[in-house]
Amino acid sequence: MNNQTGEAKASFALCISSEGYPASFEKWKVYRVLPDASAARRGYIRIIDESGEDYLYPAKHFVTIRVPLAAQKALMA
Repeated sequence: MNNQTGEAKASFALCISSEGYPASFEKWKVYRVLPDASAARRGYIRIIDESGEDYLYPAKHFVTIRVPLAAQKALMA
């Protein structure tokens, strides 16, 4: 964690395209990212989608973002 800014390592991603997955995630919505190094090496990202479960999706649909701690708490509530 960066103590000066109150931000933790990116664990959230902003959806920039829902093409091909309209029921799974929404464009411009922030999603929780779960670490998955194997998936990342293959160009995928593991997110908790609209079903509330974690699934792999093409990483090209998301941009990882840094979120202040107060916002992280709200997003995870």
